[in-house]
Amino acid sequence: MRIMTTRRSDALSRERIVEATIQILDTAGEDGLTVRAVTAHLATGRGAIYHHVAGKDDLLAAAADGVIGRVMAAAADDEDPKQAIRTLALGIFDAIDAHPWVGAQLSREPLQPAVLRIWTGVGVRLVRLGVRGAALPDAGSALVNYILGAAAQHAAGARRAPDATSRQAYLDRLAAQWAELDTDPLVREAASLISEHDDREQFLAGVDIFLAGSVAPHDRQVSDKTGSQTGVIG
Repeated sequence: MRIMTTRRSDALSRERIVEATIQILDTAGEDGLTVRAVTAHLATGRGAIYHHVAGKDDLLAAAADGVIGRVMAAAADDEDPKQAIRTLALGIFDAIDAHPWVGAQLSREPLQPAVLRIWTGVGVRLVRLGVRGAALPDAGSALVNYILGAAAQHAAGARRAPDATSRQAYLDRLAAQWAELDTDPLVREAASLISEHDDREQFLAGVDIFLAGSVAPHDRQVSDKTGSQTGVIG
């Protein structure tokens, strides 16, 4: 009996439930996710599911945490904090692109495990870059909000144009409409670049801009202090 119980516990682990939830969300979306759907997918009973999760909201939070947890693990090997943030950011971008429901879920509850993982991952690296004091929450908030917002916006566009051909047609149409709405030369120039840009490269360029803005003030403070001390010594 003990062997059978162990096998049943392994088969109905929280990890298996999370994986089943991710699969259901990827194929059927949030509307298709129910406890009944998970029990059917795993060929088990409701009691086994409720032993690990409280309901649909808990399933969504656990599934998002499962996806983001993999992203955090991939960034853990980068010793350079700036590169680690770039790896983490791009991982989130790709994860939301592959699982659009993740973007919607991350915007719901700021204290859910996946969001806390992201805040901690970004915050720890910013500290290693020398960001301190009031600048730390400001820089962290700006960067995290950019990462989540830009990734979710891209995923929304990708759902409208799921393949390369339809995406190019969508971008060409968007560029033409934008140029028609505003005759300003700068707007028209920006519109002409829409159809040729790469979303991932543009996203990373934005991350680099936020990182440069976060680290630069600290570098200036260090430089000012060094200069001041040098002046006193002289």
